[in-house]
Amino acid sequence: MTSSNINSSNISNSSNTHIESSNHNRRDDFSGIWVALITPFCDGPDAAVDLPALQALSSKLIKEGVTGLVVCGSTGEAAALSEEEQLQVLDAVLAVVSPNQVIMGLSGNHMGQVLHRLAAIGQRQVAGVLVTPPHYIRPSQAGILHYFHEIAGASAVPVLLYNIPYRTGVNIELPTLQQLAKHPNIVAIKDCGGNLQTTMQLITDGDIQVLTGEDHQLFINLCLGGAGGILASAHLRSDLFARLQALIIAGELAQARIIFYRLLPVMQALFDEPNPAPLKAALAASGLIRANLRVPMLPASTETTDKLLSKMAQLDLIQ
Repeated sequence: MTSSNINSSNISNSSNTHIESSNHNRRDDFSGIWVALITPFCDGPDAAVDLPALQALSSKLIKEGVTGLVVCGSTGEAAALSEEEQLQVLDAVLAVVSPNQVIMGLSGNHMGQVLHRLAAIGQRQVAGVLVTPPHYIRPSQAGILHYFHEIAGASAVPVLLYNIPYRTGVNIELPTLQQLAKHPNIVAIKDCGGNLQTTMQLITDGDIQVLTGEDHQLFINLCLGGAGGILASAHLRSDLFARLQALIIAGELAQARIIFYRLLPVMQALFDEPNPAPLKAALAASGLIRANLRVPMLPASTETTDKLLSKMAQLDLIQ
């Protein structure tokens, strides 16, 4: 699916064939609660990916009612994984979760690298790819526009934009987002841009589904007409996140607000230290994973862990 104004001469014929053959399985509705999935690691100096724990956690989250899982994003410590490991993680999740419920994270520094990774992902079935602008490079808005047009033209599956300037070093400005939203293969955005005016304008335009990536903004996103969220905190009491969205859709705002404010202290505690250290500590306390991370990420402090577990205990009382 290549727009007529996109130069895709560097895309192989095999990629184009895959694009055409995959459209019958295409998912275009990405509304809902998506979990920004962690990557569990084993003990030991090599800290190998703990694939059995990953699969058990993935199955659990889907059974609890979330829409789907985003694999190898920021919360999944993708930057600490080799390309081979990222594909191992993806394959492990796809073995236990429907492909229509899996989005793959995709980041890189330059076009060739990203297209190479996209081709490898394209050999699997996934619902979509979540793509950041090139990190560290700090391209112009014209460069960002060209970058995403190339990726969207090459992708066999829908593309979700991931605007997260505090990690990439560059913000996708509203006019650029509006142009990208017109591309037929760019269907949604994970919005971490921090500008509510931009968020509201994208929702008003209606050309792209707007999912928040800022956990504490889930309630306002849904009330404004947004599509939902891609959230780290939805690992914990996933059922309450699903209930929150269902209540807002039903117009039961008072009940939804109660649930949101009960969830909020846990959301806030999860980010007292760099994500996903507190989240991994919480999941480890529940016996789901080990709390291991890869350096330079360090385990959450005892103080942060104790505070988070205290907030979680309050959530456990909600039926």
